[in-house]
Amino acid sequence: MQEHYFELVVKLSSHHSLFSDFLADTLPVGFEETDDGFIIRSEDELDTIVWGLEQFLEALQKALGQNIELECTQSKLKNSDWVEVYQRSIQPLQIDRFYIHPTWDEPSNDLTNIVIDPALAFGTGHHPTTASSLRAIANYVKKDDKVLDVGCGSGILGVGALKIGAIVDACDTDIVCVDNSEVNAKLNEVKFNNLWEGSCSLAKSNYDVVVANIVADVLTFIANDLKSVLKADGILIISGILDKYETKVLKFYKEFKIVETIREDEWVTLVLKKG
Repeated sequence: MQEHYFELVVKLSSHHSLFSDFLADTLPVGFEETDDGFIIRSEDELDTIVWGLEQFLEALQKALGQNIELECTQSKLKNSDWVEVYQRSIQPLQIDRFYIHPTWDEPSNDLTNIVIDPALAFGTGHHPTTASSLRAIANYVKKDDKVLDVGCGSGILGVGALKIGAIVDACDTDIVCVDNSEVNAKLNEVKFNNLWEGSCSLAKSNYDVVVANIVADVLTFIANDLKSVLKADGILIISGILDKYETKVLKFYKEFKIVETIREDEWVTLVLKKG
């Protein structure tokens, strides 16, 4: 272990969830969320991350037409096993029937356990869209259902469906996510039926439940692909939608009725079924 490590304290005035998504897609390691921002620790200097945050801030301010305050403070600290310190900061999380915990915490005796190590995963259940998607899966996925997880990321949603007893396929256009999903499935002692790099248009089946936790623009772009792989009486769960884009997304799913709308912070998850 190196003698020193670097700690970057990030403070934000607003839009924490958008910066959290950016860091999750950018960092090769996990990060700690605080009330007003994030803490990132690494044995390497974090100047590049600071630059990336500043570039993302500039683009976001232009897109939203709002001023967002960002403060980054990097320190070089004595290494007293910061991995252990970081691990102690990660708390298990209960979402409906699921209990999400890292490998170093004890599983629940009463709930359905999902093991995810934050340093290895893009989705840990702490983001509102992941949490609400898991709630939808808990309520609408049944044993032996055929499920497709589109844009699987860490694989947490597919793993949740597998734990219920569903037959689950998953895909992502990023091979890192595909590999990560496979690792997390093994960690949870479950296995995807099919797992591939690419879009859902490559699916060879029709599904009882299709879940896609992506972003609003992608959900509009792939709407026809999602519909084509869903059974006539199937359930479609779409998430990753900022509330201001809800109406825009729904225009692409006019033939569906809204079974449930799950709102958390500024995010919306929609459970849809053909009317």
